[in-house]
Amino acid sequence: MCGIVGYVGGQSALDVVVAGLKRLEYRGYDSAGVAVLSDGGLAAAKRAGKLVNLDKELAERPLPGGSVGIGHTRWATHGGPTDANAHPHLDNAGRVAVVHNGIIENFAVLREELAGRGHDLTSETDTEVVAHLLAEEFSSTGDLAESMRLVCRRLDGAFTLVAVHADQPDTVVGARRNSPLVVGVGEGENFLASDVSAFIAHTRSAIELGQDQVVELTREGVTVTDFDGTPADVRAYHVDWDASAAEKGGYDHFMLKEIAEQPKAVADTLLGRIDASGRLTLDEVRIPDTVLREADKIVVVACGTAFHAGLIAKYAIEHWTRIPCEVELASEFRYRDPILGPRTLVIAISQSGETMDTLMALRHAREQGAKVLAVCNTNGSTIPRESDAVLYTHAGPEVAVASTKAFLTQLVACYLLALHLGQVRGTQWGDEVLAVVRELARIGEEVERVLETMEPVRALARSLAHKDTVLFLGRHVGHPVALEGALKLKELAYMHAEGFAAGELKHGPIALIEEDLPVVVVVPSPEGRSVLHDKIVSNIQEIRARGARTIVIAEEGDEAVVPYADHLVRIPATPTLLQPLVATVPLQVFACELATVRGNEVDQPRNLAKSVTVE
Repeated sequence: MCGIVGYVGGQSALDVVVAGLKRLEYRGYDSAGVAVLSDGGLAAAKRAGKLVNLDKELAERPLPGGSVGIGHTRWATHGGPTDANAHPHLDNAGRVAVVHNGIIENFAVLREELAGRGHDLTSETDTEVVAHLLAEEFSSTGDLAESMRLVCRRLDGAFTLVAVHADQPDTVVGARRNSPLVVGVGEGENFLASDVSAFIAHTRSAIELGQDQVVELTREGVTVTDFDGTPADVRAYHVDWDASAAEKGGYDHFMLKEIAEQPKAVADTLLGRIDASGRLTLDEVRIPDTVLREADKIVVVACGTAFHAGLIAKYAIEHWTRIPCEVELASEFRYRDPILGPRTLVIAISQSGETMDTLMALRHAREQGAKVLAVCNTNGSTIPRESDAVLYTHAGPEVAVASTKAFLTQLVACYLLALHLGQVRGTQWGDEVLAVVRELARIGEEVERVLETMEPVRALARSLAHKDTVLFLGRHVGHPVALEGALKLKELAYMHAEGFAAGELKHGPIALIEEDLPVVVVVPSPEGRSVLHDKIVSNIQEIRARGARTIVIAEEGDEAVVPYADHLVRIPATPTLLQPLVATVPLQVFACELATVRGNEVDQPRNLAKSVTVE
């Protein structure tokens, strides 16, 4: 969850680190802190709350200048968001500083051991034990990287650690296990961060770190070893977007910018997917076609918004490939003893590529012999690295915690994957695939048209700011869209919101309907699924007869819904399976505007973080 930055070079470490933290604050904003090596000593500052509180502290009590430093923004796990629990954590002598992302599961035992040896630990965190352990090991080894390797071999859990020591003032050391950490390689300077956005203003050259590796940074270079000290092979890569992509660009919130970027993100995800022979090509498919042809079951694992993308993917996969498809919450997957084998294809969907629940589900699947294909937005992240194949979404950086453009690009990627499987298995002919791809190619323009007509949706949101509850209904692929609309409202507006399959309404939820209750209904195309369309029109009549305020999202030209819609939101007509790409957009705008008018932090909703790297 947390954001980490480390720097060694010729610039002001404090400036580089704080600027990097501002780009990573979406990863956690319960507290923030920095540490700088200067004149043979170590100086640190940290404050509870958002990064602005640290900025104020640094303005009032500046730290000494230095060219080596580390920083951290926190999403609290062990101990509340207080000054004492904020990172960095220091040893008793104030010579070691450590920042940490993840959870150290055996910290209580280690803490007791340290206390028995006379160490005074002052926070409630699991992180502080690492600073004290590093201090002990350094007193014997005199080398921070070796000390880190020794300490890491004693730790259980998932963690990223970055540390500096005043007695080795030209070095930053990091370590990772099940938690993100990437190296930025510059000229006479090097960087460590949870995400490349922290250093993209300085370099686009990056190195991905593998599992159980320690990295040592100096101005002159980067050294990577395993926890046992064995030199490790690493993969360098180039980041294909620049710093401006992570800036607000004149928008009040990153979320508004990312909603507006969706037409381009959809187009970018489609780029280069058709080869000269008309066949679909994906990014890194290291699964032979023979294996894909023999798959007898597909399981999609994901969390949150990505789970909703998976629910929609199920419709496309089963329709185009005729392979049974299950969709599982990654957090539940491995605990129910799923039936998997060599003929099972598992699709893991994650924006960050570091979602811990999804990563653990992926590992369980591979242990059972299944092949895993990742749908991901982040090059070099853990989930793509540990999968047998990767399909990147090319959405660019998504900073707002509530996902928007990542969701739409995940849908596009899943449609492409379903078509690819259909092509490989012979259930889709080339002209059929090309017809769908052509429809996808024009979706970006349709999303643009939706965005141009959103002022009535914003006005409606402002009129409902006093409401406590909103319900969402949908059928077929509209049901996951309803779930996603409800999730966005929970995340952003802190309102009670529920999504239901419209056919289930009469089986219980209709008891919730009362006078003037807002109910959003996603209406399927009258052309593609006419039977479902007629049924959902009946659902709208049922809830309106009981006093609900009906907010109807329907295709242009659908006149059957007009008599029953208190508020009508028009979207372009699209093929049924692709409708979520346009139907979701008004719900994103609706939630964003409600959050704004209610005075909430749109980009940084309470209690949430962008990348969930703990189970």
